[in-house]
Amino acid sequence: MDAAEVQGPSLVDLQPTGDSQMGRRQRILTEILGVEGFVVREHWFERADGSRVEPLGGAALFRETRLVLVLEARWLPRCGECAQACRVVHEQLDVRRWRDLPWGEHPVVLVYAPRRARCRQCQCSRVELLPWAEPKQRLTRRLQQRVALEAVSMPILHVAILHGLSWSTVRQAEVAAIRRWERTRPVTPLVWLGVDEKYLGRRHRRQECFVTIVSNLDTGEPLWIGLGRSEAVLSTYLLTLPAEVKTQLVGIAMDMYKPYYAAVANTPGLEHVVIAHDPFHVMKRVGQAVDELRREVFFRAGPHERAVGRGSRWLLLRGRENLDVHQRLQVDRLLALNGTLARGYQIKEEMRWVLGLSTRASMTIGLDRVLRRTQRKDCRSLRRLHESLRAHREEILAFGQYHPHTGRIEALNNNWETLVRRSRGHRDLDYLLTKLRFMVANPLRRADDLCRFRALGVMPPLRRAA
Repeated sequence: MDAAEVQGPSLVDLQPTGDSQMGRRQRILTEILGVEGFVVREHWFERADGSRVEPLGGAALFRETRLVLVLEARWLPRCGECAQACRVVHEQLDVRRWRDLPWGEHPVVLVYAPRRARCRQCQCSRVELLPWAEPKQRLTRRLQQRVALEAVSMPILHVAILHGLSWSTVRQAEVAAIRRWERTRPVTPLVWLGVDEKYLGRRHRRQECFVTIVSNLDTGEPLWIGLGRSEAVLSTYLLTLPAEVKTQLVGIAMDMYKPYYAAVANTPGLEHVVIAHDPFHVMKRVGQAVDELRREVFFRAGPHERAVGRGSRWLLLRGRENLDVHQRLQVDRLLALNGTLARGYQIKEEMRWVLGLSTRASMTIGLDRVLRRTQRKDCRSLRRLHESLRAHREEILAFGQYHPHTGRIEALNNNWETLVRRSRGHRDLDYLLTKLRFMVANPLRRADDLCRFRALGVMPPLRRAA
């Protein structure tokens, strides 16, 4: 079709009724719709099969009946790329439909025939900018924001049934709303990375039993998820980091898994990066040594000792300040039966105190004291603990020097489990990463946050074209 100069929009195919002046009902519908530059020229109710329904005698319509609003443009079309007003219409496209928020529990459908306009600034023809929906979307922005809000606390299937949409449509709408929210967020510099693995459970059908999660410790948000927990998996992400990001990166917090060490050491540009261990994994290694001591003292000594030590595992692993009076007396009686177990318990409590120190110098003194107490060769469990702590001494002391927010690494596991349980499983890791990032950042803590998130579904007002 040849480009032609036009004076105003027209919807010949829709055959709008009424004169050029809007009636009272159309004016009210236009004000309720709240779309700048467009008016409601016609409206009707229809069933699911598309047949129209006429209200009779003031009787209420069924809730499944759709309200159809036919829109007509009053302003010149705007370029879909730069939002500049275009005076030349290249082509009138076919009529399209968009789902909108329900009115009075009636589904609402917007009907409009968009125009392809020639933009002088972009030097090309583009479909006009629609203030209620993004390109290639059949749901309005505000409906997508509502769907994303409901999907925060509801399974996708329930949201789909509530709005009469398909499962895939709800998922696409949720992702579009979250992407729109991510574009409005300030860019946080990447200073500390958190690396951890997540066990997928026994019921998964993948060949890999673990996934590697990389997160930003300053915000706690996951950045990347990879299948497996090998050196090659983590190197896949580290090699994609730009040079400027590697330069500003200070450290990486991880557990004592050797392939992760090798991935950081063999990545060019990360020679200056500090590796730190979080207290959770350090105390997990100490707790394993104490638990091994408990097994040697009670469960491998005979049936009588096994009966005495049964049910004491978590009493010995739990912090002493978290025990009540009765539990402390029970722990003291167990420790009085064996001096080696009592020494291991004291080392565990001392290590917890060392990891809570605020400076590297004080932590160095405390850690060296723990190493002196564990270097005796008469106890195999404490000796293995000594070798592990000595091998990772610098990484443990790095935590005392920088104090990264390592608790957010393990918090991701809890958020992961909550999200998977609520959604009844996920198959797409990219979709899971998007929802997990949105769940961790959680912009819906207050009423103002809720208003700002819903406001993303409304386009800012545009100045009327001359």
